[in-house]
Amino acid sequence: GHPFTPGRGTAYRIGDLTNPNLKPWAKEVMKKDTDEIDAGKIAFQPSSSCVPAGIPNMLSSPAPLIILQTPREVVMIKEGGNEIRHIYLDVPHSANPKPSWTGESVGRYEGDTLVVDTIGFNTKTVLDVYRTPHTEKLHVMERWHTVDGGKGLEYTVTVDDPDTFYQTWTTRVRDQRGKEPFLEEICAESNFNFGLFDFHMPVATKPDF
Repeated sequence: GHPFTPGRGTAYRIGDLTNPNLKPWAKEVMKKDTDEIDAGKIAFQPSSSCVPAGIPNMLSSPAPLIILQTPREVVMIKEGGNEIRHIYLDVPHSANPKPSWTGESVGRYEGDTLVVDTIGFNTKTVLDVYRTPHTEKLHVMERWHTVDGGKGLEYTVTVDDPDTFYQTWTTRVRDQRGKEPFLEEICAESNFNFGLFDFHMPVATKPDF
């Protein structure tokens, strides 16, 4: 009933609760979120609380991304400084990786394609701009390679979480090599002048002076 309109800042992307791939608990979480937004709440965005967006949601952000390639690892850094991802090359996963915001990523090159396998996620993140939840069983596979003579980057993401989805799903994204400088940006918790709600931001109970 409230279509998303880019640039307005007053409407948010709402998940399709008729999606047959979503398991009931996930639909319940998303319906509660949608009902709160319809009632006037601001849709949660990781940047509003300076927390990592997680994988693959980190890749959907419009903020610039720098990719540093070394013989032993690939490091991805999003503009803003609070999103840094390490992908360790040609090593196995840990036996019991400790759950974390971006999980444990290991990778290998297949020709000119970087293949990344990520497990070990906590449940503090969402998968996308529709705020789709997931469990610690989340498993993400990615394939990265350049296109258009190096002017573009294409990555294919396959998501598997048997406790959230009935089937794995895959999406493909293309980005362009940026020309603008990678700027220093300090993340500050903010309510965007709309209201604090429950985004875990500190609130003073009395004036400082």
